[in-house]
Amino acid sequence: MPVAVVEYKGWKEGYRCGYCASEQGKVSAGMWAHSMTVQDYQDLIDRGWRRSGKYVYKPIMNQTCCPQYTIRCQALHFQTSKSHKKVLKKMLKFLSKGDVPKVVSEEEPMDSHIEDVGACDFAYKGESHVSQSELTPLGVDHAERVENEDQDTGEKKEEGNEHKVESDSLRLHADKGTPVPGEPSRSAKGVHAPPKPGKGADLSKPPCRKAKDIRKERKLQKLLQNQTCTVEGSQLQAADQVFLLQNSKSKTNQPKTIEDFVFVSLPDDAQHKLEVRVVRSSPPSSQFKATFQESYQVYKRYQMVVHKDPPDKPTINQFTRFLCDSPLEAENAPNGPECGYGSFHQQYWLDGKIIAVGVIDILPYCVSSVYLYYDPDYSFLSLGVYSALREIAFTRQLHEKAPDLCFYYMGFYIHSCPKMRYKGQYRPSDLLCPETYIWTPIEQCLPLLEHSKYCRFNQDGKAVDEGRIKELGRVRVLHKRTVMPYSVYKKRRKGPSDEASVQQYASLVGQTCSERMLLFRS
Repeated sequence: MPVAVVEYKGWKEGYRCGYCASEQGKVSAGMWAHSMTVQDYQDLIDRGWRRSGKYVYKPIMNQTCCPQYTIRCQALHFQTSKSHKKVLKKMLKFLSKGDVPKVVSEEEPMDSHIEDVGACDFAYKGESHVSQSELTPLGVDHAERVENEDQDTGEKKEEGNEHKVESDSLRLHADKGTPVPGEPSRSAKGVHAPPKPGKGADLSKPPCRKAKDIRKERKLQKLLQNQTCTVEGSQLQAADQVFLLQNSKSKTNQPKTIEDFVFVSLPDDAQHKLEVRVVRSSPPSSQFKATFQESYQVYKRYQMVVHKDPPDKPTINQFTRFLCDSPLEAENAPNGPECGYGSFHQQYWLDGKIIAVGVIDILPYCVSSVYLYYDPDYSFLSLGVYSALREIAFTRQLHEKAPDLCFYYMGFYIHSCPKMRYKGQYRPSDLLCPETYIWTPIEQCLPLLEHSKYCRFNQDGKAVDEGRIKELGRVRVLHKRTVMPYSVYKKRRKGPSDEASVQQYASLVGQTCSERMLLFRS
């Protein structure tokens, strides 16, 4: 089983903010992740963490100059706005007729601010210099012997505490399954009993279909001629796209959904062909390696034109560290998406060349947007917005095979920076309460944020962080290749106490992750 190994780097205070340009206003905590399971990262982003390459960081919300609230869109209930429809129609007109709009709008690409997720944090973190051999735990039996070392005269007390933690953990998992506003319940689907004779439709026979639906399906068969979606070489079948489209619009009079725009049939004489390919970036697949140089050149032009970087700044090393390296272990599950979980690049190929790349993580409950870069020559297509809409559609597509995967995480929402409020336009969406880590509909959060840039969204004054650290001694530590609870490591440690640092780490990652991930101690 894969296991997360992290080095906690502590707090960094008083460094430059890429949003308000304050030279010393930013405060965050960070850790270097040598490896991490997708479940660990899912739980961490649900506590306000976020990754840049292998570095995982969390803004200290009540102290930093521009509080960054984790935002997620409820992809299954996504509502396309007028501006979203304009972007989708603009792309369709360009593909079918070659139309180029005269006025270029300046929509903000999803998480395009590398000065925040990259430069500032990397300035103080540096890469880890711990050797791989030090990060490899010894055998499981040895680890179990060390874990038992702490069971002395207080064994019964420890056992009682263990049962308490297990019951707390069970309660937390039960809470996780409790539906939030707009979130579908994960309970089993109801089984339909056959109707009595003469009452209701006969479910043993195929349902009747309208001639209009049959014509629509035939029309959609042309889809793959002009607009395709590829996941690691496995083309999404036209039948699957038809299925998605029909499910998204069950009633005739419902407004158009995102699938009605994305999975639309183009004319035979379409001017352009767009293909979206999803390739695994870590570990790099053969397709990722084959397209690495072309993808890097798009990134370099994007950084130079859009962010005014000098020609020597967007190096291959920077590109690899920020957008290709990932601590996430590739995982496949029977009830998971066909492409598996982990880190990917979603490449947009127009007429045989890459024009944009969305860096994404596919996690147990969501698709998490990491970064987007694109060819500035195609900025007239509003690729920032278009890629976000395609990623929402992709999330809905993955949900068909992985029922738990139903959210689209957009990174951080920053209300105190007006140009970063665009993420709130993807509805319905929720913001994460920075104190209780409960999701709250954004409509309830905005009035609070108008009065104060830092807010507790959970209005229940008695509510606390249910995942908070309760037993520091149970934090898992990796020391001299040996896995042990912190209570054992504390006795073995020589030199000054590091309890304050471990307490800080555990309080930020929470009890569950602190007992599952390995905190490296030299």
